[in-house]
Amino acid sequence: MSSKKVKTFRPKARVPKGLRDIPAREIRAMARMMRVIEQVYDSYGFEPLETSAFEYTDALGKFLPDLDRPNEGVFSFQDEDDQWLSLRYDLTAPLARYVAEHYDGLPKPFRRYQSGAVWRNEKPGPGRFRQFTQFDADTVGTPLVAADAEICMMAADCMERLGIPRGSYVMRVNNRKILDGVLETIGIAGDGDGFETQRMTVLRAIDKLDRLGPDGVRRLLGDGRKDESGDFTKGAGLDTSQSDRILAFVSAEGDDAKSVIAALRQIVAGSEIGIQGVDELEEMATLFEAAGYGTDRIRLDPSVVRGLGYYTGPVYEAELTFQAVNEDGELVRFGSVGGGGRYDGLVERFKGIVVPATGFSIGVSRLYSALDHLGKLDTGGVIEPVVVLVMDRERIADYQAMTSRLREAGIRAEMYLGGSGMKAQMKYADKRGAPCVIIQGGDEHASGEVTIKDLIEGSRLSKEIEDNEEWRSGRPAQVTVSLDSLVESVREILGRHSS
Repeated sequence: MSSKKVKTFRPKARVPKGLRDIPAREIRAMARMMRVIEQVYDSYGFEPLETSAFEYTDALGKFLPDLDRPNEGVFSFQDEDDQWLSLRYDLTAPLARYVAEHYDGLPKPFRRYQSGAVWRNEKPGPGRFRQFTQFDADTVGTPLVAADAEICMMAADCMERLGIPRGSYVMRVNNRKILDGVLETIGIAGDGDGFETQRMTVLRAIDKLDRLGPDGVRRLLGDGRKDESGDFTKGAGLDTSQSDRILAFVSAEGDDAKSVIAALRQIVAGSEIGIQGVDELEEMATLFEAAGYGTDRIRLDPSVVRGLGYYTGPVYEAELTFQAVNEDGELVRFGSVGGGGRYDGLVERFKGIVVPATGFSIGVSRLYSALDHLGKLDTGGVIEPVVVLVMDRERIADYQAMTSRLREAGIRAEMYLGGSGMKAQMKYADKRGAPCVIIQGGDEHASGEVTIKDLIEGSRLSKEIEDNEEWRSGRPAQVTVSLDSLVESVREILGRHSS
């Protein structure tokens, strides 16, 4: 009788597509970056809030970019009560639900900021993840465009506080009502599903202007466009004259806000909603000027429309204007690191009453990449732990006592908890980036001493000493001190390297 060996199943260790693991260095630098943003938000009087990662799917609505059905684009499941739940795709829809749920007890306007992960069930690609972090600030309960202007100024302040110099970023501002006015003047108006689908197709086409250029957008406004992979995207079905009018709108330019406003007034002449949008944009421009935010920081730009369907008025993007190398090795502008706008209908979906709101969302990972490119990340300030080696397992309590003394003195320290010998322990400390290790063998213990090996200095000296005999005789970067002097001696080594 043959005994067939059963093959053991071993899962492949791999991160799922569209997700990524984040190492310690990036986590720490990102946390410092987010603390700076939080300080700016705090200075404007916003308060922190944390909402659930899951929402009932019907609370999210049909607002995702490039999608027309509510259950697409989100990760969903049914709970024990057969209720559909979805991971949040942004932080705005949960905020709308929170405000509606706690409406009577909240101050109006309600001003909050929040950071957290969001999830999109979309095809991943270069720089396009299924999970990413956003950092939002929103004002809920005011119809005044002064709130929109304030958000834009606050976003500009964030860029500068993070070290992005003036001239390397710009806040680009537009108003969705102006686009609605343009659509009205070319015969696209209504309130049915067909109109909304066509309107969103136009919006998404314009939103791709930076990536596809005018010709690509023109095809998306017309019959459609086939991309490099052969995939076809259905267009908005506009004729040539209608497409020309749309492209004239998004390319309206001027040397200053007044000339842009004048050009837009001409384009939407005869449309009440369009004129209202231009008036709001003009009011915001006046507020920017009064607060000292010139066109080098905030600029009116009709090409900004934003891809999400819930925006109802002013929209804006934070764009980094310096050049970076893309996946193909080409120099390109770094592009958008955040955006937002007014969304007066989200809370109304729950309450049945108009609750105006406006907000801004920073793409944390993209902003992190930009700061890394500029060399503006704060990656210092963290000293890796001192490692106490375990030379004799029978005396592990002594090593634990040394480790505790170092920690009580405010020094990061860890006792080696593996089962290997001294050589492997030294390799471990080196991989950890430990500045030094503490060694106490039998001889040191008998004399009440410890040996401290400075790994940073030792690494430096090893590059300078070529002869092995010289290395052994010199015993570089290694000192033996009394146990009572342990903390003082370690502090001296750490201070030398931190300075």
